[in-house]
Amino acid sequence: MSNVRFFRHSTQLFGYHVPTSLMLLGVSDFLLLMLALYLGLEFRFQGDGWQGSFGSFFPKALLYASVILLSMIGFGVFQRQPGRFIEAVALRLTGAVLLGFVPLALIFYIAPTFFMGRGVLALTGIFSLTFLMATRLYYRKVVGERNTWSKVLVLGAGKGASSIVEAVNSGDLANVNVVGYVGLPGESSGETAIKPLKLNAPLVQYAEEAHVDVIVLAVSDRRAGLPSKELLDCKMSGIDVVHMLTFFERSAGKIRLDMLYPSWLYLSDGFHESVFRRLGKRVFDVGAALFLLPILLPFIVMAVTGIFLESKGKGSIFYSQRRIKQDGEPFRIYKFRSMVVDAEQDGVARWASKDDARITWVGSLLRKARLDEIPQLYNVLKGDMSFVGPRPERPEFVEQLRQKSSYYDERHRVKPGVTGWAQICYPYGESIDDGLAKLEYDLYYVKNYSIFLDLLILLQTAEVVLLGKGAQ
Repeated sequence: MSNVRFFRHSTQLFGYHVPTSLMLLGVSDFLLLMLALYLGLEFRFQGDGWQGSFGSFFPKALLYASVILLSMIGFGVFQRQPGRFIEAVALRLTGAVLLGFVPLALIFYIAPTFFMGRGVLALTGIFSLTFLMATRLYYRKVVGERNTWSKVLVLGAGKGASSIVEAVNSGDLANVNVVGYVGLPGESSGETAIKPLKLNAPLVQYAEEAHVDVIVLAVSDRRAGLPSKELLDCKMSGIDVVHMLTFFERSAGKIRLDMLYPSWLYLSDGFHESVFRRLGKRVFDVGAALFLLPILLPFIVMAVTGIFLESKGKGSIFYSQRRIKQDGEPFRIYKFRSMVVDAEQDGVARWASKDDARITWVGSLLRKARLDEIPQLYNVLKGDMSFVGPRPERPEFVEQLRQKSSYYDERHRVKPGVTGWAQICYPYGESIDDGLAKLEYDLYYVKNYSIFLDLLILLQTAEVVLLGKGAQ
């Protein structure tokens, strides 16, 4: 196996498939961030004898590296986006390091043991940015971004394979490199515009020569004649063989509704729930809500003041609405009011849309910064919601979506969340079609729920909030 092929593999971490290349990059970043702190100390206290306490600085180095690495994840530094210029990477890295200094300052105040002087911190930040940029330039030059994408061979050239073609073209599968499509007996030659490969060697030989990582079974009819013996040879040679539904789950982070069938759900991995997980999540929700409330107090005061002044004291500050939570039960969600009073005077439920005339000027600012969501901390403390989970929908929309998909109620197996996988992966929904598209991401979350995935969502939510993505 070549080194480049090794970089294309993924590692399953707490049920989430993480590209090996990104894991190695993350580990190297962590070690370099620790080194940056020690270099900052050396340059700040040149020959001042600080080395005698080298070991006592180790906890500080661990803390610094951990906080900055989490900030980098939140800023989307590790997201693989083709065509991204190095300038954009530098901008994200700088933002991540500077943002990381904020929680560090808070930790220094709460736990003075970890305190680092401004001079040391400034030098450490400079070294950090230098090292992080250098590793990405090396990574880009030696490994190459495209060479780290999974090399995929699609078995099938019919309607199932055309879904993969469309997903690659639309960017849904931006980080895969399809080497070709192999036609199967029984497929109609005029079914799609795909030109299938003509293999002049056994499947396993071709796959190894092309350095294929994954063979995707893209067959519209599962009764089609699959080359079982050749696929087993490929599997035993270390090449992953997956159904196209599993392939979309791993590569696009969603479960395609148009490909879904019940047996795949109950035969595949995932959907693990336990008392320990529920208890752990509840403890985290309550602890995080109580921790955030005093920090968000200034923003609460600003929001209340802004809404009060704009409405001249005539409108309500808060807004509540019926939503559907876990097990399909109704509850009332609370937000800061961001629309005009009596926005739905006729009683007809409407999706919020871009440039919605019902949204007030102060409300638009609150929505862009996601400050209108702050009162949902009450829902979290009450137990109706969690920090992470599928967004709760209105009963009227739930009924419409149920009629469109028999799998819609599966998202109600977990608590709804203030943020969620669909929120960071898909723009703000303003129609039934958008609701179904977000359902594909919600099903992925319900199936693959873990503490690691929750942490990843919370960190990437920071990017959504800071850059105003999807706010309406």
